[in-house]
This record gives sequence, structure tokens and C-alpha cells, in this order.
Amino acid sequence: MKRKTDFNLKKLKFDKKGLIPAIIQDYKTKQVLMLAYMNKNSLLRTIKSGKTCFWSRSRREYWVKGETSGNFQFVKTIAYDCDMDALLIKVRQKGVACHTGNRSCFYRKASQ
Repeated sequence: MKRKTDFNLKKLKFDKKGLIPAIIQDYKTKQVLMLAYMNKNSLLRTIKSGKTCFWSRSRREYWVKGETSGNFQFVKTIAYDCDMDALLIKVRQKGVACHTGNRSCFYRKASQ
């Protein structure tokens, strides 16, 4: 991933808790893998390292995807939506994305 950003982090709209949702998508297949949250620091860590880093709302700590499982996400691109309040991060996924062992966290269907 290129380390240069073409957007100003100050323009992104983080919520009252300082978080922004990040949709993680496989850059080749376009499959949505997961949704997690980032704050400014985890986004900067992601940009710097090239691996996704998130803020855990439940544990109140940073976590790098794959740090314990080995299922890293290597960032290809980071985009933001028209309102600048959500991120779309395209990655090369190593292994599975979901803690259940599924490739994607979105493996359940609400309707046919």
C-alpha cells in the first residue's frame, strides 16, 4: 500500500466516541469480510504498517487483525464515503476474516 494519503484526516467525521466504521473488503473478490471501528490513531497505525488496526469497543484497546490468529489483512486501498463518516478498506486477506472460522463475518442470511 502506498503510504501517502490524499485525504485530510481532520475532514473525516468520527462519532462522539472518536470512532469511524471501517468496512473491510477483499480487493480481488470484492467480498465484504467484516466491519470494525477505527479511531484516528488506529487509522494512522493502519496507514503506517499496511496492516489493519482497529479499536475494540468492548476491550477498549487496539488490535491488529491477525496478531493472534495469523490471519492478517494487508491493506491495498483506503477510501471514504461521500459524507466522510465511513471507510472502505480493501485488503489482501491471509486466511479467514471471522473469528468463527468463516471467510467473512457476513455468512448468515436474514432472507433468501
